[in-house]
Amino acid sequence: MSTSLELQPASAAEFHNATRVQQSLTANIERKALLWLARRTPDRISPDHLTALGFAAQFLAGASFAMTRWNKYALLLVIACTAANWLGDSLDGTLARHREKLRPRYGFYVDHMVDTFGATFLAGGLSISGYMHWQIAAAVLVAFLVLSVETYLASYTLHEFKLSHGVFGPTELRIVLIVGTMTLFFHPYAALFGRQFLLFDVGGAIAAAGMLCMAVVAAIRHTARLYAEERLP
Repeated sequence: MSTSLELQPASAAEFHNATRVQQSLTANIERKALLWLARRTPDRISPDHLTALGFAAQFLAGASFAMTRWNKYALLLVIACTAANWLGDSLDGTLARHREKLRPRYGFYVDHMVDTFGATFLAGGLSISGYMHWQIAAAVLVAFLVLSVETYLASYTLHEFKLSHGVFGPTELRIVLIVGTMTLFFHPYAALFGRQFLLFDVGGAIAAAGMLCMAVVAAIRHTARLYAEERLP
């Protein structure tokens, strides 16, 4: 028998799930649609199957963007994969709650690691595509990761998990990506200040700046709140 102290895993019963905060533009419609789908999902399909679908779709979306370097019709695959990613990534949690088969620690960890790898695949595909410079793709990925880290830390310290920042959430970002991809098929450039830029360079720069601003504002607000709640005597 080992004489060393062994760390025991925290009991799932001791885990306090963070309150989900969803205030995006499509939140109400999306919630009703997901509940409708969850009620009609066959029993043989589990939340894990849907998580795998979302992950595979995000990987294929990145691969499809990379393929557009040689064939622009791969943009159609990007749109299809983004829609499949929404289905898998959004429905898995709803299905688990509907069936009352929740695994909060496992679900939170797996879901957001999948999001992290998926965002990396997508940014990598965009950097290869020729529709976005790799520097912009890297900036978008870094901004996404910074915002994600702030969200996860807030979930741990404040027990509030924000699924949206302002009126924008993951679904709104997917809609913007789909609309942008459809536009890209016909108009890959945008005129700005009398010059032409790649459309996705402009969109990516705006997205990166927006996510960084959200992260900074949230960090300031949460720091002030935590300071007030844990003020020293």
